[in-house]
Amino acid sequence: MTPAELRCSDADRDGITDILRDALAEGRLTPDEHAERVEGVLSARTVGELDVFVRDLPAAHRRRAAPAWAPAPNRPTEGAIPVDADENVVAVFSTAVRKGRWRAGRRMHAYAIFGSVEIDLSEAVFEYQQVVIKAISVFGNVEVRVPENVSLRGSGGGVLGNFEVATLDAEDPDAPVIYVDGMAVLGNVEARAKRGKVVADILDRVADRVAGRVDRGVRKHLGQ
Repeated sequence: MTPAELRCSDADRDGITDILRDALAEGRLTPDEHAERVEGVLSARTVGELDVFVRDLPAAHRRRAAPAWAPAPNRPTEGAIPVDADENVVAVFSTAVRKGRWRAGRRMHAYAIFGSVEIDLSEAVFEYQQVVIKAISVFGNVEVRVPENVSLRGSGGGVLGNFEVATLDAEDPDAPVIYVDGMAVLGNVEARAKRGKVVADILDRVADRVAGRVDRGVRKHLGQ
């Protein structure tokens, strides 16, 4: 079965009627043409039948050309991450903590040998979109905490131990992606989001884009 043969939903119909409404407002359709097409949309059963009513309108082609949201890849981009670590965090019969406002490099190695390592990225400054944390725990514990508005991926395992990464998918395609890999031998490696914490600069970028659109809309309205 092709995509055009799939049954359309109410949301699909609403999207098409929005395009028709805008085409009417722009003068691309006459009132009679608009009414006729809307009637056809309401009785359409498949996605292909819906497309017939907007295939001669520019907005329909812009919608198809818009990139679809896609989840972050499971592995970093080849060549994006250096082989050597930017920073090593080591705890041998001790505790090591990395937290607060700090700059996250592209690669970090964490070793917990009969010890505990805590890496808290919830307030970190991300200078790179992709960050790799290699976590090795031997009779120890490595905990990684990330903001809620980033993507998080994991690749590793445990030998009589626990290796657990709670996958996250950010809505913003520019959001950082944190990859946690490694091994837990009679120990624990855990990575998950820290509730209520977000990367502030992502929100700033989104706010700037929204403000820019609002400003352009006001200028257009005022004829400037």
